Amino acid sequence: MNRGQRMLVGLAALFLAPLGVSFLIYYGHGSLSPGKRLNHGELLEPVQPLRHPELTLADGSHPGEAFFRHHWTLLFAGDGRCDARCGQALYDTRQVRLALNRDASRVQRLFLASGQCCDFDELRREHPDLAVARVTPGDALLAQLPGDPGNIYLIDPLGNLVMRYGADAPAKGMLEDLKRLLKLSQIG
Repeated sequence: MNRGQRMLVGLAALFLAPLGVSFLIYYGHGSLSPGKRLNHGELLEPVQPLRHPELTLADGSHPGEAFFRHHWTLLFAGDGRCDARCGQALYDTRQVRLALNRDASRVQRLFLASGQCCDFDELRREHPDLAVARVTPGDALLAQLPGDPGNIYLIDPLGNLVMRYGADAPAKGMLEDLKRLLKLSQIG
């Protein structure tokens, strides 16, 4: 090879090598593989908008659709007896919200209690930031929630169901998901 050919091969390698490395990293067995999932909850695809939720909070107010606007919402729907699962879910959502530090004001919590609910005064003492709404088993808002009872749902500031966390989902995963969403979100 003469000097001109070597220079041409060198220039081609200079431009094609980064392209080849990027394909290898992205489509190879590297950690940036597109098949890997970063979220801990189950992403609801397509995103499901909540249709006209009519809430009656424990204090008697009727916030309507405006309740879900301008805040991310962690929603837990329970049967009202507040058994161990219910207590753990309320505790987890409280701890996750508190762990968000300066972003905690961007997240609100909602407990949909159907049936005979626990002591509201006790709930207010243990969870002062928790909004509690009493619903009936056939309520329109409950009918829109996919999956089994006992899940925790994440609702975006536009009123869309975004994610679902099962009964065994760790709070640390929920916190990581929320931190990532709040960092990337321009709303709420």
